[in-house]
Amino acid sequence: MQRWRIVAGVRRAVPERVPLAVNPSGARGGEAGTTSAGTIPVSKVILGEEETQGVLEVLRSGMLAQGRKVAELEDEFAAAHGVAHAIAVSNGTVALTAALRGLGIGPGDEVITTPFSFNATLNAILEVGATARFADVRDDFTIDPDAVAASVNHRTAALLPVHLYGLPANMAAIADLAERHGLAIVEDAAQAHGATCAGRSVGGYGVGAFSLYGTKNITCGEGGIVVTDDDETASKVRLLRNQGMRARYDYEIPGYNWRLTDLQAAIAVPQVRRLKDIIAARAANAARLTAGLADAPGLVLPATPADRTHVWHQYTVRIRHQAPVGRREFCAGLERAGVGYGIYYPKLMHDYACYADNPQVIVADTPNARAMTGQVVSLPVHPGLSQADLERIVVASLEAIGG
Repeated sequence: MQRWRIVAGVRRAVPERVPLAVNPSGARGGEAGTTSAGTIPVSKVILGEEETQGVLEVLRSGMLAQGRKVAELEDEFAAAHGVAHAIAVSNGTVALTAALRGLGIGPGDEVITTPFSFNATLNAILEVGATARFADVRDDFTIDPDAVAASVNHRTAALLPVHLYGLPANMAAIADLAERHGLAIVEDAAQAHGATCAGRSVGGYGVGAFSLYGTKNITCGEGGIVVTDDDETASKVRLLRNQGMRARYDYEIPGYNWRLTDLQAAIAVPQVRRLKDIIAARAANAARLTAGLADAPGLVLPATPADRTHVWHQYTVRIRHQAPVGRREFCAGLERAGVGYGIYYPKLMHDYACYADNPQVIVADTPNARAMTGQVVSLPVHPGLSQADLERIVVASLEAIGG
């Protein structure tokens, strides 16, 4: 079976023995790492025979749109996350938007979230007509429940924590806060497939939104999934994704075409079945990096609170001000050694000019989040790394930081 690699938008054949590797961002160096010859990429997609056979099965069936494979993906994903419903949609941003709309969040409502995330989080809030208010983060990169509590007011309708880099926010505290104030919870779990907090899977504390984008721990190129235990919310999301129809030409509400295809679902299903193995491989790689970098001067390594499980979408370190070199020099050292890296995220969400005059964006002082933007660097941690790769990442990082 011939495999293919996408290089600069061109589809090229690669030998069967080479795993499929894609850097969907197309960015280099300080934004999303590098993929030049000999460089260890910061992210890597590994697809196997099960994915190939699944796609061929769909192609031969003649049913390419939403069908049996999408239903299979939904069943497998719901079971993997211990929830009653999983609804597949076209991408992760749509999953967030659908979750908010499914809960009835809209104009006049405020949604409290973190400013330190990918802008899809903010864009989904704006898309439904709600107002975004920001709370600071803790040292683990996730939203601070105390800062959230201080931000709640009479207009607050929902809390939207982000499980950043694969680590869940403190959902036990957030759920308690939401219950006391009668607030909805939408979990941005785009980077946290299979992660848990206090023994419960992410997405299970409210309505969860996952991404299946090309760099995620489970991927089909583009895709998203909404999870919930609430029958009414699930029913509304299903209507919204299918032009408001429950049956053909029976329109119950104005809706959208937010459907996922069977082709995409066929790629994702085997990965959901391998999710525990994917998490274990990433966790083992993270442990190796932590052991090797434990004494690196000026590096703050990621840690996992006792009540949570990390799925290591990213292994993100911080370059402290007392480090021997700054972030720019550290990243230059990685580049010289052929180690890819990512800076996720170089600005707070509301820092971009397109949000400057938007009355739906309420900017608050978030000093911890602000500091993160100048400190973070993500190192490769994906399952495609060999032991030699991991050793090379450790050595390159120690040399780059001056350790």
